[in-house]
Amino acid sequence: MDTMKIFQWQFAHPRYWSSWLGLLLMRLSVYLPARVQLWAGHHMAVLMRPFMDKRKQIAARNIELCFPELSVEQRQGLLDKTIQTMGMMTIETALSWWASDKRLESRVRYEGLEHLEQALAKGKGVILLTGHFTSMELGGRLIMLKTPCHVMFHQLKNPLFNAVMMQARTFHSEGIILRDDPKSMIRALRKNKVVWYAPDQDFGRKTSVFAHFFGVQAATIPATARIVKISGAAVIPFVPRREQDGSYTLSIGRPLEDFPVGEDVADAQRINDIIEAEIRKSPEQYLWVHRRFKTQPEGKGLLYKKAP
Repeated sequence: MDTMKIFQWQFAHPRYWSSWLGLLLMRLSVYLPARVQLWAGHHMAVLMRPFMDKRKQIAARNIELCFPELSVEQRQGLLDKTIQTMGMMTIETALSWWASDKRLESRVRYEGLEHLEQALAKGKGVILLTGHFTSMELGGRLIMLKTPCHVMFHQLKNPLFNAVMMQARTFHSEGIILRDDPKSMIRALRKNKVVWYAPDQDFGRKTSVFAHFFGVQAATIPATARIVKISGAAVIPFVPRREQDGSYTLSIGRPLEDFPVGEDVADAQRINDIIEAEIRKSPEQYLWVHRRFKTQPEGKGLLYKKAP
């Protein structure tokens, strides 16, 4: 299927009507003032709650595993804020797809942009290392206001949303790299390109090593270090954050030094530590609904099983 072609006969089927309605509402949300978007995001989260029971359970378990020092009340508070950001995530995705450059430029502040510029001057390419924050999609679009980027892409389950996202990312980015195609990423880096990359998900035992994430064993792909070893690219931490007034701060860190060291677990641990440190600064803005600890040395799903 041509994933970039949105107007296909198959999408006229009634099973896609709710998706079309959702896309229409997302499109309209782009024109709302920033504070109204925050209000709408909050209320959207309320409307989404009845349909998020499973995801909410996953988020609650992740927060329990990652913040054992918090009280039950504190963890519940973090969970409530996390679910609230899920509503805003929908609006931010719409902004990343359809908002004009001019509209976005007035809402973003950059920290450390000089680190990116200095790394590109060395001619080896840059991996913008980020995590799955709820404003990640918008963060990618905002950094593209300053520099062209290649973006990683993973197929979505909904074919219509997949087509819309693919078209939007293709339009705004310098190129699309499929998650299972590391050779394309290496080729882009060798051309001194910037690649936006988030490796903080569980891709299973086959392609992973085990490193700690918030003190919990997590299946972690060692691809970042291996790609750097081949390409010589710089790795620069990159984090988008939503401020209380609806603006955004994009923090761009210094390139990693002495990386990789050549040992998969040690290198994976360093990547996890960097992402964890950034999450701790604004934990409610992280995508806790992913089963990050699904794969364990002893088997799958053990940490998410309900107690008997």
